[in-house]
Formats: sequence, C-alpha cells, structure tokens
Amino acid sequence: MAGGEGTRLRPLTSNAPKPLLPLANRPMMEHVINLLKKHGFDDIVVTVAYRANAIRTYFSDGSEFGVRIVYAAEETPLGTAGSVRNAMAQLDDTFLVISGDVVTDMDLGAIVEFHRDKAALATIGLKSMENPLEFGIVITREDGSIERFHEKPTWSQVFSDTINTGVYVLEPQIFDFIEGGQSSDFSSDVFPALLEAGKPLFGYVTDGYWEDVGTIEAYVRAHQDVLDEKVALEIPGFRLGDGVWLGEGSEVHPAAKVQGPVVIGDYCHIEANAHLREYTVLGSNVRVSEDGFIHRAIVHDNAYLGPGVSLRGCVVGRSTDIRRAAQLEEGVVLGDECFVGEHAVINPGVKVYPFKTVEAGAIVNSSIVWESRGARNLFGRLGVSGLANVDVTPELAVRLAMAYATTLKRGSTVTTSRDTSRAARMLKRALMVGLNAAGIDVNDLEVATIPLTRFHVRGEPSGGGVTVRLASDDPQSVVIRFFDAAGIDLNEVAQRKIERLFYREDFRRALAGEIGDIKFPARTTEHYTSVLIDHINVEDIQSARLKVVLDYAFGAASFVMPQVLAKLGAEVLAVNPYANTRQAMAFDRWRHASEVADLVRAAGAHVGAVFDSDGEHLTLVDDSGHVLSDDEALLALLELVLGTTDKATVALPVSSSRVAAAMCRAAGATLIQTKLSTPHLMEVASMAGVDFAASQEGGFIFPSFLPAYDGVATFVKTLGLLAASGRRLSRVVSGLPRVHIAHESVVTPWEKKGSVMRLVVEQTKDREHELVDGVKVLYEDGWALVVPDPEEPLTHVWAEAATDADAKTRAQEHARRIRQMIR
Repeated sequence: MAGGEGTRLRPLTSNAPKPLLPLANRPMMEHVINLLKKHGFDDIVVTVAYRANAIRTYFSDGSEFGVRIVYAAEETPLGTAGSVRNAMAQLDDTFLVISGDVVTDMDLGAIVEFHRDKAALATIGLKSMENPLEFGIVITREDGSIERFHEKPTWSQVFSDTINTGVYVLEPQIFDFIEGGQSSDFSSDVFPALLEAGKPLFGYVTDGYWEDVGTIEAYVRAHQDVLDEKVALEIPGFRLGDGVWLGEGSEVHPAAKVQGPVVIGDYCHIEANAHLREYTVLGSNVRVSEDGFIHRAIVHDNAYLGPGVSLRGCVVGRSTDIRRAAQLEEGVVLGDECFVGEHAVINPGVKVYPFKTVEAGAIVNSSIVWESRGARNLFGRLGVSGLANVDVTPELAVRLAMAYATTLKRGSTVTTSRDTSRAARMLKRALMVGLNAAGIDVNDLEVATIPLTRFHVRGEPSGGGVTVRLASDDPQSVVIRFFDAAGIDLNEVAQRKIERLFYREDFRRALAGEIGDIKFPARTTEHYTSVLIDHINVEDIQSARLKVVLDYAFGAASFVMPQVLAKLGAEVLAVNPYANTRQAMAFDRWRHASEVADLVRAAGAHVGAVFDSDGEHLTLVDDSGHVLSDDEALLALLELVLGTTDKATVALPVSSSRVAAAMCRAAGATLIQTKLSTPHLMEVASMAGVDFAASQEGGFIFPSFLPAYDGVATFVKTLGLLAASGRRLSRVVSGLPRVHIAHESVVTPWEKKGSVMRLVVEQTKDREHELVDGVKVLYEDGWALVVPDPEEPLTHVWAEAATDADAKTRAQEHARRIRQMIR
C-alpha cells in the first residue's frame, strides 16, 4: 500500500511520496520489500496514487531488489480496501497486505502459517501498544478469532491495548465483501461485515517491532530505534565500533569527533573539528564543514552544512544549503532544497517548506509555508513589509500590534489608517484587534493618506499611529508603518524594542474591562485643510490665478486635495481623481508624469504634479511641460525657499548634491546633513528652526506644517512660493546647475560589511571625509559616499563629479576597491 499523501509528515512529503522517505538512508518501502523477500514473498503488487511516478521510477519492475513488482494506480481515493480491490486482477491466491511506509521486522511467515492453520478468510496482524488511541483496537478470543474491534477510540472506548497494525493475510474471496468503484476501508467497512456474516476472521499477535511512521515525531523516533537496534533493519555502510556506520567513499577528518550511534552515508565529507553526536543520520554526499555540531539530527542526501552550523533534533531535506553559523533548533523541519543564510536562527518547531530561502541573519519563529523568505529583521527601511497574507498575515499583524501596544501606556490611543486595497483593510483590522487586546484605544481614519494620518496623530492626544499600504514597488506586498506621538516614523531604538517584544511574545494582555475601544474621528480632512491653509498666503495664490494639472494616481490624495484647492481659487484639471486599488497597483509614475506634461502644454497650465497613491511623494512638471527629476525638484524647491526665507535652515541627506550645499552657502543658509534613512531625516526636520527638508526620491518636508513627507502640502507650498516670487517654475529650473551623480552597488556578505567600512576609512585617511552615514570621501570636484545596505547583503556607492562620466568613473573605482577588499 503506497498511495498515501503523508500530510502529517509535511514538509518532507511536500514533493516526495511518503514510502520514499529515507529511514537510515534507504526508503521505508525498500525496507518493507526486503522484509517481504526475507519471508518468501517475491510477487508484489504496489498500489500507488500520490506521486506514483516517483515510486515507479525508483523500484521499476523490482528486479534490482530480487522481486517482481507490478503497479495498480488509483485515479481517485478508494480507501484501504478499495485500493486493494483495484488490484484484484493480480490477486488470485492467498495474499498479504502491508503498508509501504511502516517500520517493522515482524515475522510475516508466522502470520501466513497461522492464517492457513485457522483456515481463515482474513487474519489481522496485531501488536500491543501503550497508547492505542491512534489505532484500531482489537479483542480476540483464546483461539485467536476476533470478537470485537474499534477504529481510533477515545480513552473511554479503550477495551484493549492490542491494535491493528494494518498487516493482513487475505483470501481472494474477500473481494465479495468489497464493493467496486467506491471508497472502502478494511477496519470500518470490510471486517465488520465479515464479523456480521460469521466469516472466519482471526488476529495474530506479533512480538516484533512495529512503528507507524505517520508524524515527524514518529519519523525521528523510528530512526533512534533503528540506531538502538530495537528493530532488525539493514543499515547500509561499514560498521565501526561504538555504533558508527560509515558509507562507501566517505571521509572523516582525524580531528572530527563522532559519538555513536551515528550513520554516515556514502561519499560524505566531515571536516576538522566537526562534532557528530549520538542519533545523527547523514544521507549520501553530505558535507559537514569545520566546527559543525550535529546532535539527534537527520540530514537527507546532498546537503551542505557550512562552518560552525549547529543542528539539534531537527530534520533537513535533500539538497539543502545551510550556511556559516546558522542554527536549527529542536523540532525544526526543512523541506528539500531550502537555503538558510549565514548566522540565521530557526527556532524550535518551525517548519520550512521546500525551495524556500531564509536570509542571512534571520531569526525565524514561525513556519515558512508559502513565504518568499524569512526576514532578517522585522523592520525594514519603512516598516514591516512582505507578501500580503503570506509573509505579512493577520496572525503576524495581531502579534505585531500587541508588541507595539506593549511599548505604550495602557489606555493610550493609536491612530490607524489604510489605503483602498483589501489586503490593507484585512491587516488593519487585525492590527486594531491586537491594539485593543493590549488595552489601547484606536482612532480609525479608515482610508486616508499617510500625511493625514500623521497630522491626526500630532493633533490628537495619540500615543502613535499605524498605517497599512500596498508596497509601491510590489503590488503583492504590503508595508505596515508605525509613527511615534509626533507623527514621524519610529526610530531604530523604538523598532528594536518592538522586535524584542515580538520575538519573545512578551505582550501585555488587557483584562476584559480594560480592552481598548474603537472610534471613528469626524471631519479630520476639514481640520487638516484648515490648518494647511493657515500656513500659506492664500491671497497671493488667488491673485496669481494659477492653472494646474494634477494626477491623483488613483490614491487617497483624491479625498484631500479637492478640499484644499477649493480654498485657493486655482483652475484645476484633475486626472485619475478617484481611488481604485487595481489601477493604483499598476501605476507608473514617470509614464503618468509624461501624460501630465502633455496636458500642461496643451492647457497652458502654470504647473503640473503627480502624487503617489499614499499622498507622500510628488513629481513636478513645469509650465513648459518638462518633467522634473527628483534632484531637479529638490534644487528648484530649495531655490524658492532660499529666495523667500531669510537665513533658512535646511536638512538634506548626506548623498544630496554639492550644488545644494553651494546654494545654501550663497544664501547664508544653514545646511544640516542627515542619514539616508527616512526616520532620521524626519527627526532632524522636527528640530526647532528647520525650514525645509527633502529626500532624493520626491519626498519634501515643510516642518512648520508637518515634519514629514506630504505631497499635498508640498504642492500647495510650491504654489505659494511661485506666487510670492513672481517666477515661473520653468525659469527656476532653467537657472539650476546640472547635477552629476552616479551609483554603484557591490554584493557584500554580511560578515564582511564591518571590515569593508573599516578598510574604506583606513584607505581614505589622508583625504577629508565625513561620517554622517557611512563614509563620505571629499574631492575638489565632488565626493564619494560608501554606505552598507541595512537590509540586503550590499554596499552602495554614490559619487558626484564635474561630469556624468567622471561621476561614473569615481563610483566604479570605489566599487572596484570594495570588491578587492571582499576577496
């Protein structure tokens, strides 16, 4: 019987049939065939269903194993008896039924002899078990005839400890009691019918070993019993002293330590200082690198275990690659062809399904079934991100919200919002559940832009905010962003605190009377509009009689911007002025900017703009129809701010152009350089006296209104600055110097990043350099900036020079040096 799916053994059986799972480096079914051959059975019918071709391919016609094998395939599940009836044409004499995935050394010949002595129609192999709950229990009379049985009883129904092993000796007349073409089981259908008909049904109690390998725990237990020689199975390899079996062609370094019982398969390679402790089983062609530690682990064929890898009580699938210093704890199961990065930790009980990647440095606490990867850190650049309902599930959202809530005082209020997607709606609801469960009240804005959410956090007595959006670069992924009480992104210290609570599951749980409430604030958009209008000179804009073209990108900005524009008296041509998730997912920023540019030229508009769907970022189009790059937009707005603000204070990332620094010096302004991270830029923008801040990705900040990116506020401020200066945007842009910045990235292993940065500092010690974020090396005509990526095994290099070619050459030169350092 080899047709079962083995669902309880997943992920090991996700892409292999259960009978082919190795037990001491041979498929379980091969052990069964050897047992059958030992007891004189050389004519075998194999019933197959799940991944039948894999079984046919391995065993073929059986000649390699000294038997004759034919196959009977089930097109639909037929049950234990139905599948045997499906093979009826091959069964014209007394025959034995046995599972292809059982571990046993019972005397099959003795069961057949007993069957014939009793002239039985059916004989069931029986075994005494301490815990019979998972099996069918049987009571026999003194002569061995069966009196009563019950399939998978509860303790109140246990009337015997003798269980049905699924080994049967049957006569062909049994098919009279099995209906064809439908599902039928021996235990629940056929044998009760035999009892009722008074047919000779007997049970034979065997004292041999028997284990139904139905679960991962049973699979591990069966290996230990094999190594303890509790069951008589052939273990391939040459037996050394102290219970060590060594396969053909295997090499064990003299400095390696092996404590039996241990099985080392064919062509394995065990390097110096590796330590194999008891109950370790290595398949064929497994490489254990230096300082590896393996204890009670089962490793299937062709696995690679890097230096310092630690495996304890786990199972590792075929062709899995486990890199340096990774740790797999008790009960971990990896499917076939998984990749585990350096220094990753997979905690107890986690199951990783086949073909998955766990990033270097990841800490994995829950099973990875469909996920793209196991994240190294919970927080990324903007928040917690991943595939919607795969990496970022409602379960994760609840736990994440409880961890965040635990950092706040009980009774605090958190503002929540989302975009228009169903994924964001689902996850926001889960977040609200977690917040309430930890005693936090929720002000839910429902669908709102990110700036509106930040504004509400700042204006209300909120402890913070949470928003859920589709990721801008992947419509299948979502990002959960957290804000502090000032409405800006949580800094790294707060993020790490949440991560610690999340991984420890150290959550505050509110009593029934302390569970948080949910409220839906009214007129938030009107309040936002009113305050924004107070921060600009409306009369200047109204008197300028501006004509504008806007693309709302099918996002929530379409809920806010019309109310603002109504106060300004501008003539507006709006494109995509409604929220639509599907359209927003497919939105191309630069293509739509080009379409807006055409409309600006056709309508003779003063300015055009494309908002992102979250309302944070902005792409500007001048009155000539020229689409401004992010660097051009930054410099243009900086020029307008410097021209209308006396001795302004400006905050820009350390990677911004030297042109911006020169403009600030010329205007007598103060320039503050920030790290590349969004939270740090916003943190600096929150400081008293900062007039303007910007990123190089279309994010602009006017701190007097909101110390965070806000596309709506940026556009309104731009209109005000243009009206106050009396200039057209095209004239501002045409007067800007050109920017020549190039970028390179170098793949850098995590463990090399620190040494790379140290060597960069050492190699440039004779040059002036800055250490705001990474290492910025200064040249007469520009600079080079080297920054390790916080999420990927990369090092970034930006360079500025007098021309594009020189900037590219400078960036490539520093990238080449980094590659040499890595070698």
